Amino acid sequence: MKSFARIHETNLKKQGMLALTFNDKEDYEKVQEDDSIDIVGLATFTPGKPLTVVLNHKDGSKDEIVVNHTYNEQQIQWFIAGGALNVIRAEFAKKQ
Repeated sequence: MKSFARIHETNLKKQGMLALTFNDKEDYEKVQEDDSIDIVGLATFTPGKPLTVVLNHKDGSKDEIVVNHTYNEQQIQWFIAGGALNVIRAEFAKKQ
């Protein structure tokens, strides 16, 4: 399985980036260099619920793959806000 080192994964989360892993390691081979990617399920992004990635290939074909994440509620808020520092700034501004 393609995966991240734990520290790298945590750093991605703090920066508001998605750290996703393939549910099926064979799906890695479906990704093409010039794909555009849609992520399905971000509007209902919740802990423990996989997301779906749609690979839109240059030739017009598509592949859908399931990807996993390990985000908790706080980390999902970091993603929505564009990073942990943005959450901290917003909380600090409320206290002023």
